[in-house]
Amino acid sequence: MSSTAKIRVRVPSAEVEIEAPLQELKEIIALLPELMAQLPVNAVQSSPPKETVQAEQKHEQANSETMPTISLEKSDSLSDIIAKIFREPWGRKPRKLNHVREVLESYGLIYPKQSVAVTLLRLAQSGKLRRFKDDSGEFVYTASTSLSSPQGTLQPEPSLGVQLGA
Repeated sequence: MSSTAKIRVRVPSAEVEIEAPLQELKEIIALLPELMAQLPVNAVQSSPPKETVQAEQKHEQANSETMPTISLEKSDSLSDIIAKIFREPWGRKPRKLNHVREVLESYGLIYPKQSVAVTLLRLAQSGKLRRFKDDSGEFVYTASTSLSSPQGTLQPEPSLGVQLGA
């Protein structure tokens, strides 16, 4: 019973895999340059095209701008997590339910759609989020002024110097 060897060679857009008996390994290695020469020219490029790199950089930049960065604690409830998400600059723009779920999933938090929807509704009812319908008739959520302020509480309006009573 002879052993077999498997050789896999990867280039950016192609992969060649060869399986043969161990005794023929030297012959196979000698054939690799010839095999690589038969691959399409664009498969053997040492780096992706400039346009691809630029598109990937723009995609990464867009994701970093849109996805909020929060720190999670073990004791955080779903409403705590969503409130943290909306405290970030991401929460200042109107966001739909599916946007919130995408952010949660990016942190590995998979919640049923209904659970997230109910939590968003309760946060809106308690004044922590604002909820309204967009042009398509779908509900969107934004940070309320209570979440936007530094301590997470409403800031008193400056006094105009008028005193009542006295």
